[in-house]
Amino acid sequence: MRDHAREATTFIEGLSRKDLDGDRVLVLALSQLLQIVGEAANRISPVFRESHPELPWQQIVALRNRLIHGYDAINLDVLWEILTGDLPPLISALDLLLER
Repeated sequence: MRDHAREATTFIEGLSRKDLDGDRVLVLALSQLLQIVGEAANRISPVFRESHPELPWQQIVALRNRLIHGYDAINLDVLWEILTGDLPPLISALDLLLER
């Protein structure tokens, strides 16, 4: 989860939201990375997820499902907000979790 989330954030370093509009390959790559993050979260045991409620497990899996099933209707504003607003704290939380 962490590695793919981190990779997604590196893909957007130095970019702006508008850069997504003109780069279909970037949007597809970012969507795929977020799908992988969600799939990885889904594979974590329920016991482990319950013992770490500080992570938004359900939202991560739900994002994966939306990207997989709604691939033709990805809202780039929402995608950008997830990439810039949600992923950095998730990566930090995963870093802490993996350090333990």
